[in-house]
Amino acid sequence: MSLPSPPGTERSPRPRDRAGDTEPDEDKVCAVCGDRASGYHFHVMSCEGCKGFFRRSIIKGVRFTCPLARRCPVTKAKRRQCQACRLQKCLDVGMRRDMIMSEEALRRRRELRGQRGQPGGQQGQQGGLTAEQQELIALLIAAHQRTFDSSFSQFTQYWPAVRLFVPSPPGSGVAAGVSPSPCEEVLPDSSLLPQFADLSTFMIQQVIKFAKEIPVFRSLPLDAQISLLKGATLEICQIRFNTVFNPDTKAWECGQRCYTIRDGALAGFQQIYLEPLLKFHESLRRLRLHEAEYALLQAMLLFSPDHAGIAQRDVIDAFQEKVALTLKSYIDHRHPPPEGRFLYAKLLLLLTEMQTLKAEKTRQILHIQDLSAMTPLLSEIIS
Repeated sequence: MSLPSPPGTERSPRPRDRAGDTEPDEDKVCAVCGDRASGYHFHVMSCEGCKGFFRRSIIKGVRFTCPLARRCPVTKAKRRQCQACRLQKCLDVGMRRDMIMSEEALRRRRELRGQRGQPGGQQGQQGGLTAEQQELIALLIAAHQRTFDSSFSQFTQYWPAVRLFVPSPPGSGVAAGVSPSPCEEVLPDSSLLPQFADLSTFMIQQVIKFAKEIPVFRSLPLDAQISLLKGATLEICQIRFNTVFNPDTKAWECGQRCYTIRDGALAGFQQIYLEPLLKFHESLRRLRLHEAEYALLQAMLLFSPDHAGIAQRDVIDAFQEKVALTLKSYIDHRHPPPEGRFLYAKLLLLLTEMQTLKAEKTRQILHIQDLSAMTPLLSEIIS
């Protein structure tokens, strides 16, 4: 399974030493200059000096020149003598340009961390949420927004639409009491099955990118990352599809494309799966979740220590608990009664129902042989 690494945070956490909960001293050496390192910055163990130098150089876009054909030694004592060789050494040891946070993102992070210095320390709250919870929500929302576009504009290179989103014009003469369909039929020249195959592949790729946006996920061994993705990707896709579900028309409005359960039936899925699927999306949509709650739900599903053959269960379980508590706090303080009454409990019940849907969908995908053959990534996810 290909696990691309999209832009993330500036500092990537790494597994800690089990005995003392700190990294061994011999590992704390800057990979650029050999000075004492303060941690992982831009994907590399480095000191504060090289971290700041790399960030400033990339942001300013300065072109350095070396008088000695780029053969200058880069050490703690000589690192300031040649900026060109120092920058090249940063790149050679693996520092990543795409992990540099923007000034705006840094400003938001400093504000959140500054709240921890207020009376009450880390427990100082704003809107019922601790500074740590607000930072977690901001991270997950940013990860969700960077890897999910409700307009599906990046899906244009896939199969052509069978249905196009065409709102009914005013005064179109729709009979009273009948909800107009937002989908205008377009004569199909291909089966729906290839479209579902391509859409599944596209969504899975986006979920993988979402996971790689989370520093805790990136710190896990590769086999643990794959196990988590295999266990949760299909469910996370359903959560994302719910954000574009229209309960009035019972259709999933994927940008210009529009799908109903009738399309699912034409593609080969059976009613035993499609009818509960529709009911699930109607129930979840009725809860009127915020974007933060959709992002937290995805992370809670991803970090499940119950997946088979998972490593580092303690780390995964601790992070899932943190996400779940943040979701509960957010619901308690952002959904006043009666809207928020039992909302968290209803969500947990729907997540349990989604497990049944996942099992049935997997069974039907395996039954539709052509579907798994068309998308190897989907086949690997359900294997």
